[in-house]
Order: sequence, then C-alpha cells, then structure tokens
Amino acid sequence: MIKVVIAEDDFRIAQVQEQFLQKITGVKLVGKALNAKETMDLLSENEVDLLLLDIYLPDELGTDLLSKIRESYPIIDIIMVTAATERTMLEKAVRYGVFNYLLKPVTMKKFVETIEDYKRKKELLSISDEIDQTMIDRFFGITNQSTIMHKDLPTGIDHHTLEKVKEVVEELKGVSIDEMSEKMGASRTTARRYLEYLVSVNVCTAKHEYGIVGRPQRKYYFVE
Repeated sequence: MIKVVIAEDDFRIAQVQEQFLQKITGVKLVGKALNAKETMDLLSENEVDLLLLDIYLPDELGTDLLSKIRESYPIIDIIMVTAATERTMLEKAVRYGVFNYLLKPVTMKKFVETIEDYKRKKELLSISDEIDQTMIDRFFGITNQSTIMHKDLPTGIDHHTLEKVKEVVEELKGVSIDEMSEKMGASRTTARRYLEYLVSVNVCTAKHEYGIVGRPQRKYYFVE
C-alpha cells in the first residue's frame, strides 16, 4: 500500500485529488495539508511514500520546501501538482529529484496514469536487490517491443503467447482483460498476467474507461 500526502492550499482541488486517488488500487491517503508547515507536520507524524506537492503554498513555495524535505525525509517521493509554468520552477524541481511535474488543471486520466506509472516503477524496483541494464531501461521508460527477448521473459510468460497477445492489442487498438481472455482462449488470470507484463516493460499502458456506468474498465494500449 502506497501512503500519500496531498499538500494543496485550495481545499476543493485537494478534494478532487483525493477522489482521483480513490479510483486507484494500492494507494492510501494519510493526510492533506493546506500549507508548508502542515505538510512538514504530516511528514513527521506519518509514514509517507509519496507527496503530491503544490508550489504556491501560502506560507512558503513548494520548491523552497524541497530542500527541507530531502534533508529530513530523503526517501519520500514527490510529484509536483501546480499551476506554475515558469521554467525555473521545473528546473529546480528536477534538481531535487521529483518523480513527475503535473500542470493544473490536471485531468483525471492524466492524474491516474501518472500514479499508475509511479506504482509500476516502485514495483519494478522491488523485484530484486540487484539491477541490470534491462531493468534500468524499463524503469526510465526507454524499453520498446524489439528489446523484449525470449531470454528476458520471466517465469509464466511464454514468448509465442506473448507475441499473440501483442497481435491482439494491435488488432483491437486497445483491449480489456475479458476481451484478451476470449481471444487467447485462456483464463482471465492468464490474460491479466500477460497484459500487466507488457505494462511493466513499458510496451503497453493501462487506462481506465470512465465513460461507462458502473465499475471503470481497465483497458490496455500500446505506448505511443
């Protein structure tokens, strides 16, 4: 479970971000802060994995807060969510190792994709205590379809079946787990395993279809 803090001085925006987070499995909101002081208090009082940080806080700029956060809580990951479009703000955030930088207004689709990408990379790093170049390439998102070799496939992923799965994704221009299961003639569990593997190596991306009444449907597309 990824524990999240929202630092946002507009309570309405913070509430929207909270609603977005509720649509993502494996994350838990542990607190919301309206200013820099409350942000630091929340970080000191809770175990936090990810901070969603605004820049224009009323008592201190979020970019100025970065040095304090890095000094006291070096392992906390940070995603900036801000209206700041100044290049210098982005440059400073990058120097302090922020995971991503989202410009307001943030759509639900973009917000969910960013958090899902964060989750994927956290999971990738948890696979092994040692890394190789293949894992590094996958983490930084430069892996493509041609780099997935038979010898790299994990247990439970067959090369020929994987190629079939990729053909189905291409044919349907996006596919759900149920659709893949039917096309493969396999269980939903097997279909999900192959699709999630393609997401883990940055060949596919998973998106939620929110236009249908009822539970959002997870669909898989090739990364553009």
